[in-house]
Amino acid sequence: MSENEKSNSGRRKFLQDGAAVGGMAALSGLVPAVAFAQGPSKIKIGLMLPFTGTFGQIGLGISNAFKLAIQENGGKIAGRELEYATVDDESDPAKGADNANRLVSRDKVDVLVGTVHSGVQMGIQKIARESGVLTIIPNAGVAAATTTLCAPNVFRTSFANGQTTYPMGPIVAKKGHKNVVTLSWRYAAGEEMIAGFKDSYTKAGGKILRELWLPFPNVEFQALLTEIASLKPDAVFVFFAGGGAAKFLRDYQAAGLKDKIPLYGSGFLTDGVLEAVGNAAEGIETTLHYGDGIETPKNKAFRLAFAKNYKMQPDVYSMQGYDAGLLLIAGLNAVKGDITKKKEIISAMEKAQIDSPRGKWHMSAGHNPVQDFYLRKVVGHENKVIGVAMKALDYPPASLCKMAR
Repeated sequence: MSENEKSNSGRRKFLQDGAAVGGMAALSGLVPAVAFAQGPSKIKIGLMLPFTGTFGQIGLGISNAFKLAIQENGGKIAGRELEYATVDDESDPAKGADNANRLVSRDKVDVLVGTVHSGVQMGIQKIARESGVLTIIPNAGVAAATTTLCAPNVFRTSFANGQTTYPMGPIVAKKGHKNVVTLSWRYAAGEEMIAGFKDSYTKAGGKILRELWLPFPNVEFQALLTEIASLKPDAVFVFFAGGGAAKFLRDYQAAGLKDKIPLYGSGFLTDGVLEAVGNAAEGIETTLHYGDGIETPKNKAFRLAFAKNYKMQPDVYSMQGYDAGLLLIAGLNAVKGDITKKKEIISAMEKAQIDSPRGKWHMSAGHNPVQDFYLRKVVGHENKVIGVAMKALDYPPASLCKMAR
């Protein structure tokens, strides 16, 4: 069986297991209340993530790591067992609100964990704000979720899109690159990623020669690579992730640009794809809030446990899923597992200091992580941390969040 077939098989089994749990949940409504008198009911977690398509492997990694955090906590939180309801959101923004509403209204989840795609997250955000369900975002970095559309019940354990790219602007400028071409998918995440880099790069004296775009999830890069070659910029800065990132790296090298025009990006360009791209990523520098070689006991233990349990290598996405589990544990431990004490849970999560594989971080006033960002360089199959690009970065400013309580 090929690695791809193994991956698809793993995702199919995961979804089948989720469907079985959902079926049992549906039947549980028929069980007399007396059956639950023996102990507290299970806390129901809705996992709304992509398990197929471009971001399928990312969704699987997040889900596995979230469950690893619970497993390391004895398989329970504050003595309460967990039950999972799973939805493959297919990275389709058109289905975002309906899928989230299905988990909240039909499956009656206590906590909603999702998602990866920023466009889908906007649908989740709508339902989360309307329903008040406790929501943890393990990846999607759309800025509005923790700024203009922030809510007391919504927390993010990953990043705001522009937060990952803002630290790279001064670095590229300092290297003497006076003009840069940017390239990304044109959707919420891509636009905000490019905007973060542009903000800091132009402040540092650089010039954006041209902004190039293509629709998500299009991966036909050839015409754009030809245009880059004709423009002859000092450097190229991109945002791509998952399978799209892997193809872009291979195509950039095949077009003969890798050794001619330096390539930079947010860390998602090289995270989780190095084994798939051969030497196409070698030497590329990126900024991100995580790196493979963070030499701390916490990170070493996480990487070993994740690889041992799931037979796949951990990456930034799985780390964020793991931290989503840690954040929920912090909130529920504070109320001894009483999920009805929502205000107290929210307060505990706001105050939590998360001891993460990435390093310690805390929440901003808008519920986005305030965290260090690393400069990484691809060496073989490792995103090697070579320095700290910015410490304790809160971007965009939490002041943009006007949270009604």
